[in-house]
Amino acid sequence: METIQGLSKRERQVMDALFQLERATVSEVVEALGEQASYSAVRATLRVLEEKGHARHEADGPRYLYLPTVPQEKAKKAALSHLVGTFFNGSAEAAVMALLQMADTRLPQEEIERLSASIRAANEEGR
Repeated sequence: METIQGLSKRERQVMDALFQLERATVSEVVEALGEQASYSAVRATLRVLEEKGHARHEADGPRYLYLPTVPQEKAKKAALSHLVGTFFNGSAEAAVMALLQMADTRLPQEEIERLSASIRAANEEGR
């Protein structure tokens, strides 16, 4: 499974928890979600995510530990690529400008300098 596109809201929430926890029991996912989901709902969602190829489990004694099948960095890139393609017509510039124009975005000078350096490096690499 290459991306996590097409997941329900609950499936995305469970995947977010798995990415955050790296590997977790059903109870740990329930705890990470707070009061948003019951144990049985999370267990059922994890089963669906396994069927879809987004998660897998490993036996740990009498319990199962669930983990994502796709590395978080790969999932982030796929999700961001989908977002830029869908909402910004494939324009990274338009996406970055939208982020910078958000009312609650205030970048510290050191972040601006790191972003500038990253842009220069990408330009030198021909990206």
